[in-house]
Amino acid sequence: MALVAATNLSKNFGAEQIFSGLSFQIGNHARIGLVGPNGVGKTTLLRLITAEDEEHGGKIHLSRGLRIGYLPQLSAYESERTLWGECLQVFRHLIAMQRELRALEAILEQNADDEQSLAVYSQHQNAFEHAGGYLYETKIHQTLAGLGFAREDESRPWQQLSGGQRTRALLARLLLEEPDLLLLDEPTNHLDIASVEWLEGYLKGWQGALLLVSHDRYFLDQVAETIWEMDSGLEQYKGNYSAYLQQRIERQARKLAEYESQQEFVEKEEEYIRRNIAGQNTRQAQGRRKRLNRLLAESTPSQPRAIHHHRQMRIQLEPSARSGNLVLQTHQLQVGYLDEGRPLFTAPDLVLERKECAAILGPNGAGKTTFLKTILKQIAPYAGKVELGAGLKIGYFAQTHDDLRAEQTLMQVIESAAPQMLPGQIRDYLAKFLFSGDDVFKAVALLSGGERGRLALAVLGLQGANLLLLDEPTNHLDLASQDILQGILADFEGTILLVSHDRYLIDALATQIWELNVNSNQLDIFTGSYSQFREFKDLQKSGAINQFAPSQEQPDKTSSRKTRFVAGLSKNERLRLQKNLDELEEQISILEDEMHGVEEQLQQPLNAIDGIVALGQRHQTLQLLLSEHMAAWEELATKLAR
Repeated sequence: MALVAATNLSKNFGAEQIFSGLSFQIGNHARIGLVGPNGVGKTTLLRLITAEDEEHGGKIHLSRGLRIGYLPQLSAYESERTLWGECLQVFRHLIAMQRELRALEAILEQNADDEQSLAVYSQHQNAFEHAGGYLYETKIHQTLAGLGFAREDESRPWQQLSGGQRTRALLARLLLEEPDLLLLDEPTNHLDIASVEWLEGYLKGWQGALLLVSHDRYFLDQVAETIWEMDSGLEQYKGNYSAYLQQRIERQARKLAEYESQQEFVEKEEEYIRRNIAGQNTRQAQGRRKRLNRLLAESTPSQPRAIHHHRQMRIQLEPSARSGNLVLQTHQLQVGYLDEGRPLFTAPDLVLERKECAAILGPNGAGKTTFLKTILKQIAPYAGKVELGAGLKIGYFAQTHDDLRAEQTLMQVIESAAPQMLPGQIRDYLAKFLFSGDDVFKAVALLSGGERGRLALAVLGLQGANLLLLDEPTNHLDLASQDILQGILADFEGTILLVSHDRYLIDALATQIWELNVNSNQLDIFTGSYSQFREFKDLQKSGAINQFAPSQEQPDKTSSRKTRFVAGLSKNERLRLQKNLDELEEQISILEDEMHGVEEQLQQPLNAIDGIVALGQRHQTLQLLLSEHMAAWEELATKLAR
């Protein structure tokens, strides 16, 4: 049964047509991911289904009694209640039943033998239990925790919640309401990875229908069972996002083959008509012309557009100079603000080498951005130190784009970043980031989130950095732009420190995972891709392993971000052990040289007995030191061989 059926749906804003001719159905247990370039009307379509926008062409039919839950990207919803109080609104009927039970209990306390009251109480209690009355508070706690709220957040007034927290709170309330059809517009925007994974698991067990707009490719792969591509029409594909990508290529190839075949037929027919229309075969030529005209009237051939027929960003991130091989290392580092009295977390001694990519993971508020600012020396370490390598030129992409001055125009921003560029060159450069015409004279304050992100990337491209510190670089980018940025970063000839909740991007780039463990306030290090990291974490949860799984492959230090491995030790641990091993080998060599010298002296004729005794004692000491150093060397060598 269709919950929603739309026929020939169209929408205009003034004279501008957003979309037209859309027809679709949403079934009972649909799991639909809605994708397409920014601006094609995905959010508008959700608002038409909810009837928030009723001005449209065509028809939308909703099944009788359909309950729709809608999470917009931005909401102006206000409340006088606390976060907990907002969630309690979902269960008003259970709270009313609970009050009735309390009233009946009070009556029974006065007269325990009142059989009629006992019977009524039993009926009410059974109904309350059947409706989930004894579980609703637990469900609220679990849902809020899953979406990243701490227990102490539950008592916070709505007015004290940030914009991102309010969006998460509205999502929690929607999930608790359990509507028949859930419409989600970018639900992962304000979630950390742990919360996104919790939401994935929750939605996999969702009993209703789901239509979601998302730029999170990993999320779409996990949740969607059908993909709707919205772009000058609506095309439907079975399967998740990865399946859609493959099917789209195959569908495009079929369309192109059909077009070329049709064009070949039309050309042959037209050639026959041209040669025979005035000759002996006039009647046949006239007949063919009628049939051809009828065919073209019924189906006018048009060449299929390229998959990426929209304008695409043309990003260039090229280091102006090569850095040294050692890019960054830390010593006894603690990250945090000195005036807060305690650090956010402690890091092991880290080492990051040229062409590596370390992805920093952790909950919202754990200190990921603070860590980047510590490396940038914008914030002093709480303790310890950060050492940067030689020849570094750092480029920083800030999540909030604070480095963009609100009053400047786009032209002025680029002129400030590259004073040598002429106005015409600046316009051409901004066009590569999809800013054209009068857009270049817009003030930064008037830009959308996506436009600010593209402008920040444009500035980054002018810096010639060989170390990129990227804080949520794919936020607000559409899927095509994310793909382009990912490709550019994969080929980047420098080093990357990445903070992102885009697991697709992390998996494509990361050679190390640095995870902020909020339970121990430690930074845990893992060498390998995100997929390998997830496999390790799953094995760790199951109790199958309690340390990194050994690899049969030896890491190639010349490999790029495209080559990954899982070692028995993390890369940083391995480097520290190797450094200690090298120092031990040097000390052993010095001791052996001295031992050799003492032995040579003992073989020479000595006049003084004191000299002989002294050399003998020194020989024994050297033997003891050598024995201790060799034992330590063997222990380190054994660890490194794992």
